[in-house]
Formats: sequence, C-alpha cells, structure tokens
Amino acid sequence: MIRFFTKNQYKYGIFALWAILAILQASFTELMDDEAYYWVYSGHLDWGYFDHPPMIALLIKMGYALFHNELGVRLGMVVLNVLTLILVDKLIPQKNNLVFYLILAGMGAMQLGGILAVPDIPLIFFATLYFYIYRNFLESQSWKNTLLLALSMALMFYSKYHGVLLVFFTVLSNLHLLKLYRFYIAVLVTSLLFFPHLYWQYTHGFPSLQYHLVERNASSYDISFTLDYLAGQVLLFGPLVGWLLLYYAFRTPVQGSFERALKFSLVGVLAFFLFSTFKGRVEANWTVMVFAPLVILAHQGMVRQGFSVKVLRKTWWVSLLLVLVVRVYMVWDFVPGVEIRPEIHHNKTWTAALSQKAGGRPVVFVNSYQAPSKYMFYAGGVSYSLNSAWARRSQYNYWHTEETMWGKGVLLATGYRPHIPDQDSLLRTQGTIYCRIDSPYYSYQLIQFMPAVNEYTLRRGDTLQLKVGVQNGYNVPVQTSAGAAPFVEYVYWNDEGARNVVRSALPLAVALRQDSVEIPIAAPATPGNYNLKLTLPVPAGLDPSNNSPLIRLKVE
Repeated sequence: MIRFFTKNQYKYGIFALWAILAILQASFTELMDDEAYYWVYSGHLDWGYFDHPPMIALLIKMGYALFHNELGVRLGMVVLNVLTLILVDKLIPQKNNLVFYLILAGMGAMQLGGILAVPDIPLIFFATLYFYIYRNFLESQSWKNTLLLALSMALMFYSKYHGVLLVFFTVLSNLHLLKLYRFYIAVLVTSLLFFPHLYWQYTHGFPSLQYHLVERNASSYDISFTLDYLAGQVLLFGPLVGWLLLYYAFRTPVQGSFERALKFSLVGVLAFFLFSTFKGRVEANWTVMVFAPLVILAHQGMVRQGFSVKVLRKTWWVSLLLVLVVRVYMVWDFVPGVEIRPEIHHNKTWTAALSQKAGGRPVVFVNSYQAPSKYMFYAGGVSYSLNSAWARRSQYNYWHTEETMWGKGVLLATGYRPHIPDQDSLLRTQGTIYCRIDSPYYSYQLIQFMPAVNEYTLRRGDTLQLKVGVQNGYNVPVQTSAGAAPFVEYVYWNDEGARNVVRSALPLAVALRQDSVEIPIAAPATPGNYNLKLTLPVPAGLDPSNNSPLIRLKVE
C-alpha cells in the first residue's frame, strides 16, 4: 500500500479523493455560526465589513449563485483548499510523495477545516500563491512577476489582515528587496489595489482597527491565554504530529532566500501571536497562513536532512481514523448528549420552530450575530441583531435593517432569561431561546455618538460636559414612538458589577439636528475606574443599546 502512494502518477488521484471527500463534507454538514454570518455578508457585497475584508463574501456569493445550500456557501473554499495542496506540492524542491502524503494525513485540521466558509481558507491559498510568486520574483524581477506579486499581496490582504505579517517577515528575511525598485512598484500596485478597502475603513471610522486592536483586548493577562495558544498550535497542525512538524520545520537549515523567507514567516508569525497572548486571547486559527512554510520546511527536513519519519508512519492511520470519526460527527449527531460544536446540528429544527412562533414577523436577536444569520439561512425572512452596551458590535450595526422594522411587530429572541422573564421559550442544543412579541418596535443602532477624547479623570460630585459628534447612519428620517419621544441616555459600570443607566435631558430629535452635542455626565459617587457608553432606548426589559465607543472614567 505504501508503494502505491509513492508513485507520481497517483498524486492527482490523491488530490481528487481529497476534493471528493471535501465536497461530500461540505454538502452534508450544516453551517457553523460564523459561516452563516459570512453568508449574510455575501448578500450585502461591499469593499469591507466590520471585522474582515470582503474576500470571503465574494467567494460565498459566487458559490451560492450555483447551489443554494451549504455546498454553495462552501464551494469556493473547497476549490481553494485543493489548489493550495497543488501549489504547496509545486513549491517543494526535493519531492518525496510518501513524506508529503504522511504530512497531509497527520494534519487533521486541514482536512476538516478546508471546507469551512471562513476567511482563513482564502488566506491560506493566497498566502501560498504569494510564496509561489515570490519564488518566481526572486528568480526574475520581470514586469510579469512584479505585477503578479502585487496582485497576490492584495488578494492576501483582501482575505484577512494577518497576511501583512508574511510580507513584513519576507522583507525582514531579505533586506535586499529594499534595493529593488520593482519591489517598490509591487508595493505601490498592492496599495492601489487595496485602496478601496482602506477608503471603506476611513468612511466607516476604521471599525476593524477598533475591533481587533481595542475591543478584543482583555482587561488583564491570564496565563491560560498563552497555554491555550501553545496547545492550539500543536492541535492545529496535528493533532498527533503537530509538535513534530513544528519541531522539524524549526530545525531545518534553510537554503537560499526563498527558504529563509519561509522560515522567517513561520517563526515570526508564531512568535508574534505568542506575544499577543499577553494582551488577550488569541485564536489558534490566526496562524493558519503559515501552512505552506510549515509543510515545505518539515518536508525538506525529512527528505534533505534525513529527519525520521517513524512517528508519521506509525500515526498516519490513527490520524485518518480520528478525522473519519469527526467527519461522521459533523454530519450526524451520534452523541447527542455530548455538546461538541453543537452549532452544526439541528439548525433546521430550531429555526423552523422559531419561525412558527414569529408568525411572519421579523426576529430580533439580542447580543448575537450568529443566531440571526443561522435563522435567515435556514428559515428565511428578516432577522437582526440588537447589541447592548456590554456586547461587541458586529456588521449588523452597519446594515440598514432597523428602518424596515420601525413601528411594526417583531419577535424578540434572547438567551438571557432576565430580558424576557415571563414569556415563551424554545429549547435548542446551543441553549434556550426566550422570546416575546414586541410591538411597535424601535431601536437606533445606526446612530453613534463619537467623543473626541476617550479618557477622563473626575472628582466625586463633578459633572463632565461630554462633547460628542453625532453620526446618523440612516438614509431615511428617524421614526420614533408616537407616545414617548426617546432621549439620549448613558450607562456606566465597573469591574465590581455596578451598572447604572441615566437618562439625559437631551431628546434624540434635537441631537439629530446638530453635528455635535454636549451631554452632562455626573461622576459616580464611589471612587474607582468606570466604563461609560452613550445609549438610546430599546424595548422594555432589554439592556441599553451600544451607541458609542467605550469611554473610560477615573473618579478620584
């Protein structure tokens, strides 16, 4: 059997088998939460989104145009996943098919995750394409290679911002690039190609920078951030041999500028995110862009340097067996009492039941961008996410959905019982949903109050005249309830759990007629550090909405 797989003529058979398994998996596995969210992206094509560039939305749009189901959502990822393997194979200078197959067999995450409609898959592909073109550029700085290098960098950036790290570490590995005028031309062309997204960020107040660099930071360091990251890297590139592949890739001596770029990128990216754990939690998948460097360097270590393949030979079948079990579980919930990624099961059931309760009304979920996305994919209709001051914002804070619901009846849905203490509920594997009909519905998430300063120091008894700019994101006149005109409010809280909501004397209608307003903020009576946000009224019982960036108050 081993001899069979060492023959070159069977390599594309392996790729074909990989593709067939991916298509089957993509067709019969229900969407994960983030996949559904990105599917909603594809219905609102734009140059940018709150938390990601637009590549994932475009790929989903193209696939979903062919198949209106899970396969359509994932089709682009399946294609890119297979093309990534082909490119990596072309990048390996001294090939040993057996070693290549053993490495792939041991990388369960690539087999299972390669179908998922998430930004990581196009990032892996375009990062691999970038390295492929960079190798050609090193051999010949022709105009063709210069422009292709620029295009590959732009496509990588349009997939996920993390791609910029590969370019940085490539330059660090080869400072001679800074003497090549055509490299500067490639950078210039990349900037021009990426400019539409940068302009989108500018016109929307750079929400991605705020989200990734500020909102995701933890208030204090926890050693679990670092330990989870280290364990995650071993599992990501394993699960059984990830440690060995990383070790081999680190140990392999490099030959030439290209391999030096691979080594710098691998070590640099892993180190960058390791240090990032001191600021907050780092997701294991943020390093997937080094898939190609890891495979190539580990492969070269075993082929060129003679590193042992004994562990890979003994574990490849165990890895494939584990992958098979997970593949089956992703399609069939054969252990319903064990909740492992429950989001991929029973979505058609709970969305249909909630749709029946809604009775044709829009469904407004509280503090969840995942649930409305799943609901719209599986049940259809209109759904929306209403975020409180204590929750992170999402792309739903930019789409014009609220206007269609003003003054109408909606079904409010939340996983937090105190929001809806005496109303209906719906059981699902991801947790109970509590719901009630609310009519007439009003919320105002597209109105934002932007402070010029985000930190203030006050004394007890002081009143801060907080000046904020007024940003009205609606394209139509703002509607309010006929019975009660809304007023601007603010909420402040601290780490001890104190939460206070204060209504100002400023009517919303008055604020919307001005570019900026001043709102008196009374200092809390107890000294300490507080967080402050401006809010607007929401349906009774819900937490105040998120209508401003975070403002920090220090009360002495």
